Amino acid sequence: MPVVESSVIVPVDPATAFAVSQTTGDVRLRWDPFIHSQRFLDDATAPAKGVRTLTRHRAGLRMVSEYVSYNPPTNVGMKMVEGPWFFASMAGGWRFSPAPGRDVGHPEHAATRAVWRYSFTCRPAWLAPLAEHIGSRLLSRDIQRRINGFARGCVDPVVLAAVREQAPPAAPQPGLATPDRT
Repeated sequence: MPVVESSVIVPVDPATAFAVSQTTGDVRLRWDPFIHSQRFLDDATAPAKGVRTLTRHRAGLRMVSEYVSYNPPTNVGMKMVEGPWFFASMAGGWRFSPAPGRDVGHPEHAATRAVWRYSFTCRPAWLAPLAEHIGSRLLSRDIQRRINGFARGCVDPVVLAAVREQAPPAAPQPGLATPDRT
């Protein structure tokens, strides 16, 4: 089974990097060169294990994927449920971890290593060796373009503002005064 992988260091903490990777709609289209459109299926409104999505590639290909893992802020995994005829199977995983050598205690110095990995098999079986060789080259180029777009999204003020708006309010820190809300 061929596997293609790409990684990048982005200048945000892992929670922000993960949140950028899960943006949807116009915000997602600002950074993701892979998709033309993407939406949740089965009345889902947010990503979670078992949730399915419909994605249309910019070249017109269509794929229904299912989240097989969803563990903010460290990793997310998906598998193809329906897709282009030439894929017998396809799956992807994105991992996010603090970049080595960075001062994790200071958010302004935070950085994240993002690693994206796709695995796939092609059909028909008699054509698979050639198709998988070509597919590895094409997907390697595609994943590199996509992770480069993700890196641009991690410094795009519009994308970062959208991620901050989606973030739940921070829990009060012990020992710090909280405003009186009476």
